[in-house]
Amino acid sequence: MTTEDNTPETKAALEKAERLQANLAKVEELSKRLTAALTHRRMVDPALHGPAPDVYMKAAAAWFAEMVSNPAKVVEHQVNYWGKTLKHYVEAQQTLARGEFKAPPDPNPRDRRFSNPLWETHPFFNYLKQQYQLNAEAISTAVGDMETLDPADRKRVEYFTKQIVDMFSPTNFLGTNPEALEKAVETDGESLVQGLENLVRDIESNQGDLLVTLADREAFHVGQNLATTPGEVVYRNRLLELIQYAPTTETVHKTPLLIFPPWINKFYVMDLKPANSLIKWIVDQGFTLFVVSWVNPDASYAGTGMDDYIRDGFLRAMAEVRRITGEKQINAVGYCIAGTTLGLTLAHLQKAGDTSVRTATFFTTLTDFSDPGEVGVFLNDDFVDGIERQTARDGILSKFFMSRTFSFLRSNDLIYTPAIKSYMLGEAPPAFDLLYWNGDGTNLPAKMAIEYLRGLCQNDGFARGEFQVFGRPVSLADVQLPLCAIACETDHIAPWKASFNGIRQMGSKDKTFILSESGHIAGIINPPAKDKYGHYTNDAPVAGDPEAWLKSATFHKGSWWPRWADWLARQSGPMIPARKPADSLAPAPGTYVVAQPEL
Repeated sequence: MTTEDNTPETKAALEKAERLQANLAKVEELSKRLTAALTHRRMVDPALHGPAPDVYMKAAAAWFAEMVSNPAKVVEHQVNYWGKTLKHYVEAQQTLARGEFKAPPDPNPRDRRFSNPLWETHPFFNYLKQQYQLNAEAISTAVGDMETLDPADRKRVEYFTKQIVDMFSPTNFLGTNPEALEKAVETDGESLVQGLENLVRDIESNQGDLLVTLADREAFHVGQNLATTPGEVVYRNRLLELIQYAPTTETVHKTPLLIFPPWINKFYVMDLKPANSLIKWIVDQGFTLFVVSWVNPDASYAGTGMDDYIRDGFLRAMAEVRRITGEKQINAVGYCIAGTTLGLTLAHLQKAGDTSVRTATFFTTLTDFSDPGEVGVFLNDDFVDGIERQTARDGILSKFFMSRTFSFLRSNDLIYTPAIKSYMLGEAPPAFDLLYWNGDGTNLPAKMAIEYLRGLCQNDGFARGEFQVFGRPVSLADVQLPLCAIACETDHIAPWKASFNGIRQMGSKDKTFILSESGHIAGIINPPAKDKYGHYTNDAPVAGDPEAWLKSATFHKGSWWPRWADWLARQSGPMIPARKPADSLAPAPGTYVVAQPEL
């Protein structure tokens, strides 16, 4: 070895080579794990992987019809696209010909996916970005101008076209992602090794399927740093645990409050941390609060249907709250699918002459499914038939399929961006409580899932007055007690206009409708102290067109929580000494919320 071989530069180069060699060895080992993990992939009905081929056939037929009936428009589209593409190419070439290593002018709007500075400054990456945006614009215009598609088919074609366009973004591929390439070079391949480790971990934990981990699974523990509001499980049956929360005020309103969360998710989204806990805030306002925690079902629940949820869930919880408090009436809240089912329960009680529920509140609830919004693209027979076949085999609709479906409604935020960070950049998932909850999903019983999808979503049975509860049809007109509904302006699961239309058809003469800013979760979990999202109200009746209601509505800065609490207080009777949970089967948050069923 010569003297030159001992220089710091030489040593650094050798160390760099050794690190790279070690990382290559790790890649080989991880590749073996990846292959083994993929062999455990579950057998899944093909319909759950994408829409039926007729979606693409209808799109192709519509485009061909446009070409035959209006060739000038098709040619105009093509010429416009070719012209923009050629202009872009010439501008890039001219810049390079002048010896300038920079990108040509970029007139395209800002896009969060292309936030790395190299997308703007580097000629190669900027060329890729601009050409991708030109391609995306051309495809979107071609689909949007198809005049022969009916509205339902158009919505599906537009949605799945956008999914394909988003999937092919250059940010989603290592060779065309400057941030990922830079980090791979800087870390001698360590970022790619860690990314492959993250990919293998996610596939192993999902039985051979890929579902991106959105949050650090070790950062949170339900009952320790999430769902910590004090309370006791005061009743339990096969479907639910009923939690009574400990009072924090000396006196409480006489009428107790019972919240039914959706059983598609776990209830602790309302009790993530004390600072943003709706549950704690309600207790602090002087209400005796009960919350249902639903069981996470396994295949033994295959035959459990909507009637079971109403009888053993809603009616039983209502009866237990009345028994425990000694009150003849309660106030009830339903969130999302639990709001839909609360509406069915109230319609049944009205027909039975039962007045045990004094008022109802609906959080982001659909009861009229004539226009279910974005999620409607997954409610056609091609998907629902596949779900029916899969649930008949499994006994449940797995949380995996529901999580994947809802993620695709926001694919750039919930699939591609997290995948890039985890698999290309090798980053650990963030310690984010809301994303942790989002990944802590639940299953649905087979019978209940199909009854809900067929009877309510597809056939719009509640709004049509055809959906049956215990063998008798019920309708929206049967919901006649005072009610308050909160919808969210950018909700992609329960669109606010559809929510408004359902409330509008209910038979109650005393309706309050509040429209919150933001979406399905952030619009509801909106603590006043953060002063983040505002809301709209209107003294006019909940009637007519929702756009007209909004146009004449008043905007209020800040959370809707205090406004709702004022409304609820007026419906909750005088103040009495605070009630403490008398019995306990377990401390809150209970056992069902942390149980992991065997599948």
